[in-house]
Amino acid sequence: MLKSITVLAASLVAVTLSVADARDGGVQAGAETVRERTGAPGIGILIRQGDEIELGLAGVRAVNTDIALQPDDLWHLGSNTKSMTATLVARLVEQGRVSWDDTIVQHLGEVVDDINPAYRELTFRHLLSHRSGLPANVGPAAMLSFIAQGAQGGEIAPQRIAYAAMVLSAEPAAEPEAEFLYSNAGYVVAGAMLEQATGEDWEVLIQSEVFEPLGLASAGFGAPGSAESVDQPRGHRSGLFGRRAAYAPGPTADNPPVLGPAGTVHMSLEDLSRYLAVHMAGARGEDTGFLDAGSWEILHTPPFGEHYAMGWAIDGPRLIHNGSNTLWLVQMTIWPDRDRAVIIGANDGDVETLGPYFNRATREAFGE
Repeated sequence: MLKSITVLAASLVAVTLSVADARDGGVQAGAETVRERTGAPGIGILIRQGDEIELGLAGVRAVNTDIALQPDDLWHLGSNTKSMTATLVARLVEQGRVSWDDTIVQHLGEVVDDINPAYRELTFRHLLSHRSGLPANVGPAAMLSFIAQGAQGGEIAPQRIAYAAMVLSAEPAAEPEAEFLYSNAGYVVAGAMLEQATGEDWEVLIQSEVFEPLGLASAGFGAPGSAESVDQPRGHRSGLFGRRAAYAPGPTADNPPVLGPAGTVHMSLEDLSRYLAVHMAGARGEDTGFLDAGSWEILHTPPFGEHYAMGWAIDGPRLIHNGSNTLWLVQMTIWPDRDRAVIIGANDGDVETLGPYFNRATREAFGE
């Protein structure tokens, strides 16, 4: 299941070894250090300063192999996808195809019969900032059903309507607008709204409106690579007797496709840094040629106060997010004023072990 930004935000504890311990050796030594201390199969660290990139890779694509990580390998981004879905909404708003203030009932009222009155007038702003009151996810039984449907293939948009109908018919899990509740369900509902408004699947929209314009050629969906060969890194989870097991691409290696808008994107670390670079430029008020200044401000400003904007947690001058589908963990942090981005990833879902090292290494990379 997708992990929330709050998991790592709560783990800013003292760690005695980080990237700084290998400062003379650079990012590569830092990646090796984090891997050694956490035991993760593979660690990738990328620091982007302006147009300059420094990449460090340590470890293997899968346990019980000697296949080393490669610079163009693909990493599952989990909930970092949320920023991309919010960015997609901004693109469609600028084109006049939707509005930030479009309501749930406006786009789903004709396809979802029983929408709780508490949800009917909520907007993209509520859904993308986790202020909708929707629960984190559907229940376990429903999730298993969506996993089975995903394994069978077929159209995804009807599955998102079914998912939306489940969560929108129930009572809110938090007070809409007044309370923050991190919700994958909210992003699925937002995705379903986009699909109804445009007649195109979220996967098609985000490819044409975000990935292609930004040149993110490596971007795709689900667990990367093939089941037949270890041609890409594989996600890992601790199994019997605590031993890490690698999961080949397939239904058990990722969340079901219905959760796409909340967290199924993969791409290379370099492409992810390119995505972060345009967000940093937009946050500084530069003309990106991708979104207008007003759209960048909306994406990076919490609409209802506190700390969460549109797919980004705001931590002073930094914007940060992380994502895990329980088999991977990737954390992305940008400091627009310094034009610096840091990405730290593992093909492992042990958040409790990795989280403190990721946070400390990120702070060291920012010179904190």
